[in-house]
Amino acid sequence: MKRYIYDLNKGELEKYILELGEARFRASQIYTALHKGTEFSKINISKELKEKIVTDFDVELPKIVSQIESTDGTKKFLLELSDGNLIETVLLIQEYGTTVCVSSQVGCKMGCAFCASGKDGFVRNLTVGEILSQVLICNNVLGAKVSHIVLMGSGEPFDNFDNVIKFLRVITNVDGLNIGARNISVSTAGLVPKIKEFADLKLQVNLCVSLHAPNDDIRKKIMNIAKVYSIDELLKSAKYFFDKTKRRVIFEYALIDGVNSSQEHAMELVKRLKSGGFSYHINLINLNKTADNPLQPPSREVALKFLDTLIKNGASATMRKSRGSDIAAACGQLKRQVTNNGK
Repeated sequence: MKRYIYDLNKGELEKYILELGEARFRASQIYTALHKGTEFSKINISKELKEKIVTDFDVELPKIVSQIESTDGTKKFLLELSDGNLIETVLLIQEYGTTVCVSSQVGCKMGCAFCASGKDGFVRNLTVGEILSQVLICNNVLGAKVSHIVLMGSGEPFDNFDNVIKFLRVITNVDGLNIGARNISVSTAGLVPKIKEFADLKLQVNLCVSLHAPNDDIRKKIMNIAKVYSIDELLKSAKYFFDKTKRRVIFEYALIDGVNSSQEHAMELVKRLKSGGFSYHINLINLNKTADNPLQPPSREVALKFLDTLIKNGASATMRKSRGSDIAAACGQLKRQVTNNGK
């Protein structure tokens, strides 16, 4: 199978170009053009060089199988990779800029009860270039460079650690898209050793931890990873990240009716996080409904009361505005609609 040209960083591409006997500047020319989203066939290099590169590399961006737009402007893409696998990418138009939510795996191993991504199991990790290509496609559709990136699509980013870290280095590099590290967020279900490894890199990228419960008993019922790492272990790794980077940790908390959304749960959550000894923010999310999931979001009144309790008891917290619910914008939903008729 051919290598994917988007997997190469600038140094790797330069090495390849020099081995062909070409001038060094050709690598910069090609790399810059690719990262601007230029089709390979339209790059201004000789026919002979193009033919050599196409012989050795897959140079195509993923095919857009489906593109739908929400009434709020959110765009969702179903992309087909070179091996036929499908992934999802979401482009959000927000007050502060444009955000692309990228997938890091085909499928997912985590098996969280509230998420559609892992319903059909794990298939494989995405390569660096396959993650990058999602950003490039959104840039092409937008006609401008996106300002923010979140690794919150299908898959567990820290389960694809090496490729995700290389992607972060590529996407923040001045020779590429040069996205500011603080405009990038990586979400994890809570792989404690990888959180610590990530902290040691001091990348200044935002860490988002999917918590979704105030105690281990509830978390074990909705997240398989909780059977491996306790909340205490998770909070210790979060403090380690904060101590290493001085960046506050964002905890994602999906409100589920009758499971984790009572006032008692809110009070327990505040107490638990305050005991961690580091700066944090709680990002509340009203659960996204999926066709085959009995879990439901609470009423708006219950959700707002939960938020109010957090704030009144000293927690930094906001309610994330739901976007794209009319186009199945939550992780894995569109893919399952296409491949499984929504089942």
